[in-house]
Formats: sequence, structure tokens, C-alpha cells
Amino acid sequence: MATRPIKIPGPDHPITITAEPGRIVVKVAGRVLADTRAALTLREADYPPVYYIPRADVDMSMLTRTKHVTYCPYKGKSNYYSVPSGGERALNAVWSYEEPHDAMRQIREHVAFYADRVDSIERHDS
Repeated sequence: MATRPIKIPGPDHPITITAEPGRIVVKVAGRVLADTRAALTLREADYPPVYYIPRADVDMSMLTRTKHVTYCPYKGKSNYYSVPSGGERALNAVWSYEEPHDAMRQIREHVAFYADRVDSIERHDS
């Protein structure tokens, strides 16, 4: 079995993880799927920022794990979940790095959402 490359973020591919000061609410099919004041904001290179939400603040009973898996040399293996109540649009809408590389260990026990596969990802300042 070939070993997958592991890369460390740096000037050529920066990744920062910061505590999100606001409240993040994710909705699917008119229901709140996640509600947290403990999200992390991951900024990677030129990609849009992504909120990583603690699993404890996600209604995991609304998710179904899928067989879809991807690999990022900076973060590691990512597992995916669908939101059945969201229909076809919500297939593989949620991902999680369950055993991230050491440089990204902060996102362990967190999930993230594709904005175009859920109804909304709302940020509230208060």
C-alpha cells in the first residue's frame, strides 16, 4: 500500500485555524442541524473560509455516514455524511477529519458543511 503524502502548511500554502467569535447556525430542510458558539474558522490558501463545528453542537442523528472518502495532504483523510432530510442536494454535504494530521489536530471532533448542500450557514455576531 502506497503511503500518502503529508504536507505542512507554510508560506506556499498557508492554513490558519481560529476560534470563531460569533454564533454559527446550520439549517437543512427547515431544521437546525448545528448551533454553536464554539466553531473554528479554517482559512486555507485562497479558498473561502470554512467553519468547523464541534460534533457536540451538531444533531448527528440527522446525518448518515456515506462511503465517500477524500484525502488532503495537509489535513488527512476525510469522511463524509449525507443529510437524508435534505434530499439529493444534501448527499455528502458534511465532512469530518476524524484523525487529522498533527498540524490540523484542532479540527478533530468537528464537522464542516458545503454551503451549497444545506439551506443555510448563518453567522450571528451575538
